[in-house]
Amino acid sequence: MSDHIRPEIKALPKVLLHDHLDGGLRPATIVELAQQSGYDALPASDAESLGSWFRDAADSGSLERYLETFEHSVAVMQTPEQLRRVASECAQDLAEDGVVYAEVRYAPEQHLEGGLTLEEVVEAVNAGFREGEQASGGRIVVRALLTAMRHAAKSTEIAQLAVRYRDEGVAGFDIAGAEAGFPPTRHLDAFEYLQRESAHFTIHAGEAFGLPSIWEAIQWCGAERLGHGVRIVDDIADFGRPGEKLGLLAAYVRDRRIPLEMCPSSNLQTGAADSIAEHPITRLKDLRFRVTVNTDNRLMSGTSMSREMQLLVDEAGWTVDDLRWVTINAMKSAFLPFDERLAIIEDVVKPGYDDSASA
Repeated sequence: MSDHIRPEIKALPKVLLHDHLDGGLRPATIVELAQQSGYDALPASDAESLGSWFRDAADSGSLERYLETFEHSVAVMQTPEQLRRVASECAQDLAEDGVVYAEVRYAPEQHLEGGLTLEEVVEAVNAGFREGEQASGGRIVVRALLTAMRHAAKSTEIAQLAVRYRDEGVAGFDIAGAEAGFPPTRHLDAFEYLQRESAHFTIHAGEAFGLPSIWEAIQWCGAERLGHGVRIVDDIADFGRPGEKLGLLAAYVRDRRIPLEMCPSSNLQTGAADSIAEHPITRLKDLRFRVTVNTDNRLMSGTSMSREMQLLVDEAGWTVDDLRWVTINAMKSAFLPFDERLAIIEDVVKPGYDDSASA
């Protein structure tokens, strides 16, 4: 797998809908914050070794094992100063990679060990994102998605928090965590509340678990987007072969243009796909599902948006036109007001790809 990123790929404008704040810290920042806070459980004490450990630990083929790596990143995100720094660096790192719009998600309930309230967590992260936007010279717009953990019982409270802060940089709501045994309908009260409040939400579904998770997320809970959604291929007979036939759910997802927040490298690590070349994202793109490309957890996957795009070009035969199409898909699917989405598409994304084509 080549990690060489060509300058023309790096320069392309990118839109990121599925990125976890606690999965994208700089290894050097984790080391420094751990030293400052007295956290002594890191598996490595220098940034290079720690970064390698995160990637190796995540390469397990198990979603549950993958999720265990977050214990160390979350441990150094427990004070306002820590949260603000991590959020600011996130925005700056994404802007440096050519991302012009990002929705970054995190679970406020995981950052209360230092005595913060949920509101203080949200306000610290929001302040960090604004600081990072400013430090990046306005090259990026960042919005937060507030995540509830699907094995816990705070989803309605987190949904109310998302509504409370929706005019202060919080674009929507999500649930995350191990899918098996924790269906989205456990949180139906939260989703019904969000719908009554005309609020946006996405749901992690169809990553490690199959069609029932996707079906519940859409048909019971009303998800606007699917986090991952890769297992939709289970409802396509003879997928990838001539004469393939969409089942009712797959056809519904395509007909309704429900966005798939797909994360190729992450799926390899959790066993949801075997290789970039064989990842369902390419065939789903060809079938004209509303596919988007995302990073999921940049630290654990050792990745970036540029790297994900480069891998798809090198190993799955994607063209710049394909990248342009999924980038516009993502911007169309963002939890921003229509006029703001349209402005970024027309004033930033399209000119950026036009410049690339004429270079």
